[in-house]
This record gives sequence, C-alpha cells and structure tokens, in this order.
Amino acid sequence: MEKITGIVAEFNPFHNGHKYLLEQAEGLKIIVMSGNWVQRGAPAIFDKWTRAEMALKNGADLVVEMPTLVSVQAADFFAAGSIQILSQLGVNELVFGSESDTDYNKISELYAHKSVEMSTFIESLPDDFSYPEKTQLMWQKFSDIQFDGNTPNHVLALAYAKACADKKIHLRAIARQVAPHSSEKIERQGNELKFASATAIRNAILAEGTSENGVAEVYPENLEPLYQSAPASWSDYYDFLRYKIISKSDLTSLFQVNDELANRLKNNVKIARNFDQLVELVHTKRYTKARVRRVLTYILLDISDDFQLPDLIHVLGFSKAGQAHLRKVSDKTVVRIGQKPWDEITQRADSIYQLGHLGLKEQNYGRIPIIMDKSE
Repeated sequence: MEKITGIVAEFNPFHNGHKYLLEQAEGLKIIVMSGNWVQRGAPAIFDKWTRAEMALKNGADLVVEMPTLVSVQAADFFAAGSIQILSQLGVNELVFGSESDTDYNKISELYAHKSVEMSTFIESLPDDFSYPEKTQLMWQKFSDIQFDGNTPNHVLALAYAKACADKKIHLRAIARQVAPHSSEKIERQGNELKFASATAIRNAILAEGTSENGVAEVYPENLEPLYQSAPASWSDYYDFLRYKIISKSDLTSLFQVNDELANRLKNNVKIARNFDQLVELVHTKRYTKARVRRVLTYILLDISDDFQLPDLIHVLGFSKAGQAHLRKVSDKTVVRIGQKPWDEITQRADSIYQLGHLGLKEQNYGRIPIIMDKSE
C-alpha cells in the first residue's frame, strides 16, 4: 500500500522546525493548512497562498485549505475537521510534533472503546470548568496521562488520537526541536541559530521585520523572498472589530457568544486600547483567553450559529506527485473558485483579511493552485 502521510499545520509562518517535520514524513506528503485565520483566534501573519508556497518549496506534495470554521476552533474540533479532510484524501499516517513520548495509537484505541463513557464524563462536569479543563480531567480519569500546563502540542495530539479513533490512520509523533511559545524572542543556541518557536518569529517580524534580529537564521534559505511579504496582526483589524461590537445590537446571534460574554465585550470595548487589552479585560477562568480570541474572530467575521462546512476540499497547491494523487480524488476537491462559492464563510473571512492588506492579491476568485516542481 502506498504511504500517504498527512500533516495538520498552520505554518504561521513556515520555519526550520516545520521543514524538519516534513523531512521525517514518508511517502506522499499532504498538508491540510489553516487559511487566513488561525486556531488561536488571529489573522495569519502571511496569507494562505504565501504559506502554501513555503510548504511546497520544502517538501510538501499537496496543500489543501481548512475552512475557517475548522481552523478557528478549540483543539477537539480543529483536529476532527482536519482529520476528516485528510481521511477523504486517502491519508494512512498522520505525523505531528509533540512534547510527549505518549503512545498515541494506544490512546486512539482507548477512545474508540470508551468514547461514550468519556463523553458522558465530560458532560457531567460543572460549567465552572472550561472545556480544556474538562478534557484534561477526562484523560486523567481514563488513562495515566498527566498535564503540566505547557504542552499545547501534546494536547492537540490527544485530539488527533480521538479524531482518528474510527479511521485507519496510524499516528506518529516527532519530538519537537523547540518548545512551543518557549520564548517571546529569538535567542541564539551556541554559535548557531537553528530553531525558534513560531511565536518568537512572529513577534520578531512584527517588531523589527526580518533583518538584524535572527529571523533569517530560523527558516529555510529558499523562503527569503516570501518572508518579505507584508505581515498581518490584530492591530490591522482592531478598529473594524470595535465597530462591529459597538454597532451589532445582538452579539448573541453570533457563534459561541452568550449573554455574559456579550455584556463583557460591550462594556470593555469602550476602554480597551487594543486587541490584547480587550482579551485581558474580558477573559475569566471560565472564558479562557484562547476562547475569547476565537469569539472575537467570529464576531469580526460575522459568523452565526447556523453555519455549514463545505462538502469539497479547496486545493492551494501541489507538486507533480501531488497532482497525480489529485486525479484519484478529483470528485472531493475544488481547484478553482469561480462565481459559485466554495465556502461562503471562508471567502468572506478572506475578504475581511484583505481589509488589513490593501495591496494583497485576491484570495479566492479565479485563483488557481500553485504548481511546484520539486527541483525549484
């Protein structure tokens, strides 16, 4: 059987750690990648086409896009939506980074046998607990897994294990080369700088650009031109967000906004000077910062409760090997978005993303996939 490896990614932005992960993957390499809005509730630092090209230049064979309502979700829903896409594309192994040496295939088997009991346990927990806290308590009850609060990739890997429980996808964890969010800035490791977290890279780019700060040392050399793209951050959209919160009469009509959150947002948006300050003022033990950031993204993007995910998978780019595989799954994919929309939510989200990038190219209509020769 042909080895088809899947990777779930944001590549926000693509760096040496991602290149290392791709090098560990075997066979045909398929990436399902967040579009212009990412899981933590933020605009991607570079647009989806730029990041897809980064991946294709460094070993990916096929890059497809997560719909916005998959990419901007908590771990379980993010993982479930991503794995569903990869499963449709015929992936038989999932490769991912983790801080833990957990046997995720055993965890997946455990969930397959006890999913009903585990779901019932979560539902029985008080609402005072956030969903991440409920999930951690579930794993601690039904397995020997423990958490130290600083293993986000391990938490996401457990979500992958759940999502793969009813699918024939083998799980293979790769030890991370740098701890996620390990430093707010890029630091030298001896005389050479090889790896840094995406958080540190984003912070450096937004603060100083890509020169004289070590950024160029932590991404593949062939990405230098792409790293010169204009970066995006919440500062580009905060005024739009404030307007939306103030002008929207009923915020509870939007996804995951309840009365309590709506009131907290309406009251605090009047005094918050920037996005981070608004998150700080609104979050509570029950409403984590990650959840607040995602809710603010849903508000900006005008996402209501009655959304539907698209049936087809949007292709961003491929190599020659990826193109050959695409022919086998052509009934499941869309390679060009025309007058008929692919996913109205994602396309509207991309139009809003462009508001912060007045010179950015059209993100959907008429765009064709990037075709990459591996010799490039």
